[in-house]
Formats: sequence, C-alpha cells, structure tokens
Amino acid sequence: SYCASNLWCNKPSQVVAFLCHLCQSMWMSDHLTPAIDIRDLSKKYASGFEALKKINLAIAKGEIFALLGPNGAGKTTLISTICGIVNQTSGSVEVLGHDTVRDFRQTRSLIGLVPQELHLPIFEHVIDTVRFSRALFGLRADDAKIEAILIDLSLWDKRDSKIMTLSGGMKRRVLIAKALSHEPQILFLDEPTAGVDVALRKDMWDIVRKLRETGVTVILTTHYIEEAEEMADRVGVINKGEMILVEDKATLMSKLGRKRLVVELAAPLSELPATLKPTGLKLSDNGFTLHYEYETANSSGAVAEILSRLQAAGLSYNDLHTEQSSLEDIFMGLVKS
Repeated sequence: SYCASNLWCNKPSQVVAFLCHLCQSMWMSDHLTPAIDIRDLSKKYASGFEALKKINLAIAKGEIFALLGPNGAGKTTLISTICGIVNQTSGSVEVLGHDTVRDFRQTRSLIGLVPQELHLPIFEHVIDTVRFSRALFGLRADDAKIEAILIDLSLWDKRDSKIMTLSGGMKRRVLIAKALSHEPQILFLDEPTAGVDVALRKDMWDIVRKLRETGVTVILTTHYIEEAEEMADRVGVINKGEMILVEDKATLMSKLGRKRLVVELAAPLSELPATLKPTGLKLSDNGFTLHYEYETANSSGAVAEILSRLQAAGLSYNDLHTEQSSLEDIFMGLVKS
C-alpha cells in the first residue's frame, strides 16, 4: 500500500497482485533450483588418465540418488570433486545455486560426506569427535543436536566409548554422525554399508529414509544393487568416467527390465509342440516347465497369446508365475555393453 500511495501506482490491488506474482516467481525459482547441478565436468590427471568425461547431471532437492558403477568407474572421483576434495579440470558444479569453486566455503558447509574408508581418531570418545566435527564448520555447540543424532544412529549408549573399542559397523555410524553434525542439506554416502552385516545395513536404510523425510538430499554409491533398488528415487550408472544412464528407478526397470513367464505343466513333454515353437517358449526341467522371456516394455498381449496357444494345444498346467529382472541384471547389461 505504501508503494500504491507514494510511488508509482494508485491501485493497491494491482500492487498486491504484482507482489504475489513476484513472491510466487521467487518461490518457484528456489523450488526448481537443483540440489546439485553438474555441467560438462571433466577430470584429467597429469598422467593423462581421464577419470571423468563431461559429466552432466542434476539432482533434485530431497531426492535419494543412487550412483552405480564398477570399480574404477569414477564414482568416488565424482563425489570428491563435488565436495571440493579433488579439483576439476573443466566444467562446473553448483550446490544449491552456489558454485563449488567460487563459493567453496558456503558449498562445503552445505555438504556432509561419509567416506568409504574408516578414518577416525581411535583414541577419542564418540561424542567428542562428533562435537569437534560440528565446531570445524564454525557452528556453536549444541549438545541437544548432537544427542539427537547419536540417538537416531543408536550411538547414545556408546557416547563415552573410545572409537577404538567400537565394531566396524559402529564406526561406520560414527562417520555418519560426524557428517550430520553440522546439519548439512546434502549428504554423500560413499559405500556406507561396505563390510557391515545385513541387519546393520537395513538399519542404515531406515536412517537414510528418515533423513530424506527431513528434506536432506542423499547421494549414495554402492556395490550392493539391492540398496539402490530398495531406496533410490533415481539411478545413475557411470562407467569409464562417463555417465551412461540417468533414469527414474521404476522407469528404468520398465524400459530395460525383462520378465520371465514360468509355466509348470501337469504332464511332461518330450518336445515342444510345433504350434508353440514360434512363440519363443523353451522347455526345461525334464519337460515339466516352460519358460518365456520378454521385455517389460513390449509385453502387451504376449502372455495372453501364449496361454491361448497352450489351451489350443490341449496342454494343462498346475501353476504359472512371472519373474521380474532385478536392477542388478540391468546394471550388468549396461556396463558390459
């Protein structure tokens, strides 16, 4: 109303409409800003080895992104470059709109990193090392926050224990606690469950889900494909320094996945009837089982036609079911191609 009466407009309703539009535009701009925006990122070492080759990737706020790839594919190099540990040769990386080179202090304060290696001060107590990590970012002491982190990670009972007395899985939790101590908006987990048992791995999955619920963006690298299949919203596959695929997990499995129809016959067959040979059915298990493999994206009507042909051939069956290819099957197919 001040603008309307004193500056440039005598119609307050127009001013209100303008300000609402401006605020909405600002909100949309912030909402659409990716958590991480990577453009033409390359890393070439003095030896001539090109670890990253023009990587382009945008990761949304609040997303769980799984980065997959074989050993030496460039996963850790990519993470290290985003976190400022490795200097890129060319290209740019923005973290929540801030360039990682120009605004390096700000971007590093927005990021938490759980490295693959267990490097910890073994003679320190758990709570002290987590407090120290928070202080490194210039944040004031907040024991309530540290306590909440340790409780969430089932470390509160171990807070006064020396790190050298902890198991490998507990040390991994301490690394996560250190990475969360300064309340980052983006968390990198580089092989977070390497060397831990199945029960602890599932606990960590729960931790990651809780973090996402608080708005934290999580980028995960793993050799355990079931982790990506269980948790990720999107999957990126990197191989030989190149990002060969980035896709929504469900869409990826729909596009590249395969299904298998398994029909258990009531009576064995010595060979496949001539009318069934064009279908692609295969006979196995001493003639008791028929198999048919097909792509998920091109499955329309195929199964119905096979069942119709089975009925026309006078074959009865006791059971039938389908099997879906896993993300691991898709991943292996991509990196071998």
